[in-house]
Amino acid sequence: MGLLDAKKALVVGVGNQRSIAWGIATAFQREGAQLAFTYLNERFKDNVEKLVRTLPGNEDMPIVECDASKTEDVARLFDGIERRWGSLDVLVHSIAYSPTDDLRRRFHEISRDGVLTAVDVSAYTLVSLSRAALPLFEKAGGGNVLALTFNAVERVVPSYNAMAVAKAALETCVRYLAVDLGPHNVRVNAISAGPLKTLSASAVKGISSARDVWEARSPLRRNITQEEVGNVAVFLASEWSRSITGSTIFADNGMSIVGVAD
Repeated sequence: MGLLDAKKALVVGVGNQRSIAWGIATAFQREGAQLAFTYLNERFKDNVEKLVRTLPGNEDMPIVECDASKTEDVARLFDGIERRWGSLDVLVHSIAYSPTDDLRRRFHEISRDGVLTAVDVSAYTLVSLSRAALPLFEKAGGGNVLALTFNAVERVVPSYNAMAVAKAALETCVRYLAVDLGPHNVRVNAISAGPLKTLSASAVKGISSARDVWEARSPLRRNITQEEVGNVAVFLASEWSRSITGSTIFADNGMSIVGVAD
């Protein structure tokens, strides 16, 4: 028996095999979940379809084009999920975007449009997706929403810039949604992972150096893996964490507690 047997999970944000969302998806399937995926546009379609084809039982996994910043795409996505499954247990939000220029400039030089775009795509989509998922969660008797963040909110990470503002907004949305949706038996949490080599992270100048710092200075003296983040997501999506909501769980080998490194 897996921890997520018979759970229906929608994973939004897989870009390629290095995506944290993909690590979560494979961990979910290992624990018995049924999966559905989205891809942003035609550029990502082949990547996502090829990855899904590597999973056992992939012929029963919906793969839907969805730009989560577009209201009509979100509505079409959940209409399709309702027709296919009738209900939903888990929503994984793994979406982040900032214009590259605003990840290269000094912080005081970032643009208004860049910040607004980063917050809209990376944070507000958690609200819009959760709102659309709520009727399906209610049909399941409750649900779980998981978001992915990074500790550039409490700490300054060079070049994270507009994305740091967006992640702060995302974590605020997690807390407010947790209170708002709690009476519907819907839990909302975030995972703050260490710096993995993902498509989104590749746009941040100096992220490779951050991975070196994690290996040298985190209490466990190593960086994290996709599998480890996936396991944390399984825990948060399972009944084992039924008392946890509105939290940001650090999956970072303890780096979040380190002040002045030795």
